[in-house]
Amino acid sequence: MAAPAPLAPLRNPWPWAAAGIVLGLVLAVLLFLPASWLAARVAGATEGRVQLADAQGSLWNGSATLLLTGGTGSNDSLALPTPVEWRIRPRWNGAAIELATACCTREPVALRVHAGWRRVEVDVADGRSQWPAALLAGLGTPWNTLQLDGDLQLATQGLSVEWAEGRLALAGRAELVAQRMASRLSTLRPMGSYRMTVSGGATPNLQLETLDGALQLSGTGQWVGSRLHFNGVATAAPGREEALANLLNIIGRRNGARSIISIG
Repeated sequence: MAAPAPLAPLRNPWPWAAAGIVLGLVLAVLLFLPASWLAARVAGATEGRVQLADAQGSLWNGSATLLLTGGTGSNDSLALPTPVEWRIRPRWNGAAIELATACCTREPVALRVHAGWRRVEVDVADGRSQWPAALLAGLGTPWNTLQLDGDLQLATQGLSVEWAEGRLALAGRAELVAQRMASRLSTLRPMGSYRMTVSGGATPNLQLETLDGALQLSGTGQWVGSRLHFNGVATAAPGREEALANLLNIIGRRNGARSIISIG
């Protein structure tokens, strides 16, 4: 019986060893990225309008104070009353994310992010959350003038948002109910409650309606590409014209008793 042939010597093992070292270093860096790294990315992507202040922990498990600002050069800023906590788990084509904050979410908000060539898709799990309207004042004009107060209740159903080559595609539905809204521009407290509904489809659309109150709001809009085109009308209930005059002058272009709201 012939003796087995000797194994050929491994040719130059150093490139493979170097590749293993580099891969190990990359994984180590990713595993131990601090939460401040994520905070910097969020601030950069939103031009400073959304900030994660005093970020603690890591990229994968962390917490921070959510801060809304008017952007570069603005002195306006407001923080959510309780810290936001996040948990990120990588997937082969994106990540699974959970967000929670004691003031506003009974259950964590669950997101699935899918990344592809020049496209990003975000799937939002069905759920409900409640947010303070006063936080919007941190975004600067016109919110800092309106100084809204009230509760914003957000509900999502089958919601999926995709950005691909500068275009927005939306599926599912999101409903925002603004309850017991008030403003420093009016003595009426509250002025009313309102519902804004966003529905997906070939052309995503938005509808605004009044549920109750002295300030009557209505309007419709559509997203064309990534731009929102919205047209609406604001009026005062009979006998409330004087109490709402300042607000109607600010939120749109006056046309007699009506205020015309136009975006895009």
